[in-house]
Amino acid sequence: MSKTQTHEFDAVIVGAGGAGLYAALEASSIPGNRTAVLSKLLPIRSHTGTAQGGIGAALGNVEEDNPEWHAFDTVKGGDYLVDQQAARILADDAVQAVYDLENRGLPFNRTLDGRIDQRRFGGHTRNFGEAPVKRACYAADRTGHMILQTLYQQCIKNEVAFFDEFHIVDVLIEGHRCAGVVALELATGALHVFHTKAVMIATGGFGRMYRTTSNAYANTGDGPAVLARRGVPLEDMEFFQFHPTGIRGMGILITEAVRGEGGILRNREGERFMERYAPTMLDLAPRDMIARAMMTEINTGHGILGDPSQDDYLHLDATALGADVLAKKLPDIREFCQTYLGLDPADKPIPVQPTAHYAMGGIPTDLDGRVTADGEAGVYEGLYAAGECACVSVHGANRLGTNSLVDLIVYGRRAGRHMAEFVRQADLPTLPGDAATHAEMIVKRSDKKPQPGQAAKIRTSMRDIMMDSVGVYRSGAGLSKAVEQFKALRAEAQDVGVGDTNQAYNTDLLEFLESQNLLDLALVTAASAAHREESRGAHSREDFPERLDERFLCHTLVTVEDGSIRFATKPVDTSIWKPKPRAY
Repeated sequence: MSKTQTHEFDAVIVGAGGAGLYAALEASSIPGNRTAVLSKLLPIRSHTGTAQGGIGAALGNVEEDNPEWHAFDTVKGGDYLVDQQAARILADDAVQAVYDLENRGLPFNRTLDGRIDQRRFGGHTRNFGEAPVKRACYAADRTGHMILQTLYQQCIKNEVAFFDEFHIVDVLIEGHRCAGVVALELATGALHVFHTKAVMIATGGFGRMYRTTSNAYANTGDGPAVLARRGVPLEDMEFFQFHPTGIRGMGILITEAVRGEGGILRNREGERFMERYAPTMLDLAPRDMIARAMMTEINTGHGILGDPSQDDYLHLDATALGADVLAKKLPDIREFCQTYLGLDPADKPIPVQPTAHYAMGGIPTDLDGRVTADGEAGVYEGLYAAGECACVSVHGANRLGTNSLVDLIVYGRRAGRHMAEFVRQADLPTLPGDAATHAEMIVKRSDKKPQPGQAAKIRTSMRDIMMDSVGVYRSGAGLSKAVEQFKALRAEAQDVGVGDTNQAYNTDLLEFLESQNLLDLALVTAASAAHREESRGAHSREDFPERLDERFLCHTLVTVEDGSIRFATKPVDTSIWKPKPRAY
């Protein structure tokens, strides 16, 4: 292990996706605020860049719209587990956030009169559910990529310091005060201590705990897992969204914008089966409803193969859109299909199946991005989180399409602004004398005997268990078994050594650290799902098929200590709309 290096900043952001970059932009906007961003990837490779279809904002450029309708759709789509003041802030601030991105240089598609163009997306309605509305602002099917490029350029302009290819290993917390982070420099194998007034975690999702996922290989839940090991509770971890249309067997996402432009889901008989499940919204119903409908079609023999035991799938038919529309509005999707499937969606339907896509739960925060310590009003001073790794909660039990990018921008910006003011007034906290000791214990694997292939075997087992037992449909027996299996896998992983002794770019060590993070999050996801004995949003229990507001209209807080799992709850904000049965 190389000698530990120490750096001093006013604000440190871990993660260089949309939330992290926007927070860095705000934190660095106050003169004198020394701001750094740590990322285990080059920033423009962050997962925000894969978001395709659009960012929701009630601009009303194409059809009449209202932020209140957007907030209502967010709450209803989240099956009333959304904190409603948070949803109102999301919808209200989304309008200005989109115009801010435009002013910073983002090249949105345009209407004929030059305004930002908008298209339909699942769950977006006018007049509180009356009919679909065009709300998604987009840059072809590269919206996330354009957001990432725009924000990164602005951060460079603000002279934000970037530490690329740095992997977070520990967060330094004394009591409820955060003093910094410890990260592994991949290029050298050295540990670096970042001593700072405030830390923001923006490390993204953790879909790589599933076998079939739209998530990049880097999405391993590093931030939530590190904080959980420091005793920070995680919120609503049982809710993980399956996107209905991933390319069969690959998980590569086919954006909802295909259906927004007129694509249709069909079964082996060619039937538009969503007419039976969501007669009003059809193929643009919320994602959890469509994913369940698709699995029901497959499980009842209506998949294209007619055999659910054969990794069956359904068709997304975009042939009616024509080559011109696909080339203009969905060029990347057309190229994906040609590259990975050898077909042109203008001529043939796309084979699709639900794929693990998005974590609704994560690090609990307040409306300013401050990490909360409990279900009351306690916060960790100087510790923030935003983006997919965080839970504010604006997604509840099921995220509305396009709201991932809205969440990144709105709450990344809010957290960055609050952090900027905090560090301007705060003193630099005392750095613990043994700041790197815990991190050194985590990365040290030389005392463990290398077992070739064992780490990969553990990861494969984890992903199979998650897919089979913690997927679209769940049962108490399967979840309880999964919890015990994950406990056994975690214990087994502790004895796995790292065969590669090189310090530079030790991918064996990195994969071990990432696998440990995923195993911890898989355990709390399965345990939380077993604890919630109802069906709500993306959490669908075969043994408890009804939504039970009298017992479970509350957020779940889960803490892992010495292998034991403790649950607590905190109330859901229902101050605007009272829960109603879902109907589309």
